[in-house]
Formats: sequence, C-alpha cells, structure tokens
Amino acid sequence: MSAPAERTAAGRRGRAPDAVGAALLAGCAVWALISTAGREARPEGVLLAVLAVTTGYVVGRISGSLVPVATASAMALLWLAGALASSQETFDTAVSVAAPPGDSGAVAALLVLGGGAACCAGTGARRASGRLALRLLALVIAGCALLLGSVVGFLATLGVLLCSLAAARLRGRILWLAGYALITALIVGTSWAVAERALPEGLTASLEGQLTQHRVELWHDAAELAKERPGRGIGPDRFGDLSPTVSRSLDDDGKPHSAPLQQAAEQGVVGVVLLGALFGWLLYVLGRSPCSTPVILTAGAALTALAAVATVGNALSFTQVTAGAGLLAGLATARPAARTGPGAPPEPAGSTRTGAPAEV
Repeated sequence: MSAPAERTAAGRRGRAPDAVGAALLAGCAVWALISTAGREARPEGVLLAVLAVTTGYVVGRISGSLVPVATASAMALLWLAGALASSQETFDTAVSVAAPPGDSGAVAALLVLGGGAACCAGTGARRASGRLALRLLALVIAGCALLLGSVVGFLATLGVLLCSLAAARLRGRILWLAGYALITALIVGTSWAVAERALPEGLTASLEGQLTQHRVELWHDAAELAKERPGRGIGPDRFGDLSPTVSRSLDDDGKPHSAPLQQAAEQGVVGVVLLGALFGWLLYVLGRSPCSTPVILTAGAALTALAAVATVGNALSFTQVTAGAGLLAGLATARPAARTGPGAPPEPAGSTRTGAPAEV
C-alpha cells in the first residue's frame, strides 16, 4: 500500500470515533423526541444538553489543537468563577456531605471540571514551574469546594488531583480507562440498589444518612416510575409532575437528583442505554487520543468524577456542566495542528503518522 493510501486509511480510522459520537448524540436527541410524542413532556432540556455537549466538544478539539495548555488553564479559572457565582452557600455554612437541592450539583460539577482542566494543563505544561503552579491551582479549587460547603466537590476534585499525580508514572491507558468505567458502573449500580431498597438495612441506613432521606425517596419514585413504563418512560421533564415525594415537598426542583435514574424514569431503558453508551464513547475516544497517557488518564479521572457527581446529584441539569464536559473531552482528544514551513522538522520518508502525540 502506498503512503498516501495508508494516510487515507488512517484518517478514516481516526474519524470513526467521531462518527460514533455524532450518531450517539443524534440518537439522544431523537429518542427524547420519541419519548415526548403524545405527551405533555418538555424535551427542550435534553436537546439543549445534547447541543451543549456537541458544541463544547467541537470547541475543545479546535482550541486543543492550537493552544491546549492555555485553553485548559483558562477553562479552569472560568469554571472556578462559575462555581463561585453559582453557589448559594456562604463561607460560614456548616460542611455537609449531603448537598442540598438547587445549584449544589452544578457547583460540585464545575469544581470537578475546573480541577480536571487545571490538572490536564499541569500535566501537559513543559516547564516545571508551570506544572507546579497549575497543580497548586487544582489544590486551590479543591479548597474552594470546602469553603463553599461542597464536601462531594472537594473529595472529587482532590481525587482527580491525586489521579493526575499518579498518572505521570502509569502506562497502559486502556486498562485504567476500563477501571474508570468499572468504578462508574459500581456507583450507578449502588444508587439503583439504594433506590430499590435492595441493600442490607444497616448499609441502607448509613447511606440515607449521607444522602438524606428526601433524596432516597426521590430515587425510589424514579425507580418505580421506570418499572411502570420501561419502554418510553414518562417523558422528559415530567418527573416533578408524577413523583409523590415532589408533590409533598414545598421546596423542590422537580428532579430526582440522579442522572441515570432520571433517564430511566423519563426516557426508559433506551434512554439509560444511550446515556451509558455516551459515557463509554468518551472513554473510548480518550483511549484513541493522540495526547500523552498522563493527560488522558487525568481527563478520564475528571469525567469519571463528574459521572459520580451526576449519579448522586442534578449536575447534568445545567448547560454549563454539559458544555464543560464536552469541552474537557475535546481538549483531551485534540490532535495537534500540523507544523509546516521552514521551521518544521522533516517527516521521515514513508511515515504514515497523521499527527504527533499532543500535550494538553
């Protein structure tokens, strides 16, 4: 096979993951409309989330191919500012593991995204001073989580930072990405077991103490609604209308505070499969990314932490969070722009590379 033909084949293989992602995102949008048909449902939130992820991913790919470290650093500061602006907590609020309803899910998620972006930038920075400064920024973001009363955000951000430090010594990204998928599956499975009250009584009582009984009741309602209508679900954004727990509450946002359970209740089995497939696709494109393994594992840790926060909160109900997830994934999967001109190193004869490994 000639060199041009090999480059063409490599380019097609490189575009295949993007085609899969586009098909999954389109499937999410189409299924939201299908599950809405014939009901007074409101699919606008799902469609906006799909658009936000798509836009964020494209912007991340473009900016990551040009100025990856600068973009990731700027995004870390922007997401920290967004978390501070979204927080309804005051600095003297008592620290609680169970985040209250409202914007707390967005606060924790934005802090995780900010910490993940700072760690990715620090991992990809060429100078030791830059790496140290950016990792200190991630530590500051984790500290801000405590000041804002989000212990979940603190633990998740600190976990991303520790994973980033360990990733510098790790090899074999596929195994670790598979580990991220397994961790996410265990968290989702545990949340469903809590909703079904299938865990031992002592463990259930302990988890209810951390999650609050109100949230567990919301999860139970979501599981019951999912079992009643497993096909198309009850329709997007109708959980608040049909949940007995929401109807008894005077101050509730109408969400079950768990992305998988909300999908199951409102869009049925297909909705859950699409959500899980979309997360799996993110890990898949990370595995095929031209970026260095430490950057990939750091981004994977941040997205896994975000998935954990979304499993026990309402993080994905906020556009800035879904857009941020797409942007971080795009940054970590961007291919560096080809260098041409007199200053570019010559490409070896017969080389079939489509791009050198990038550093974010």
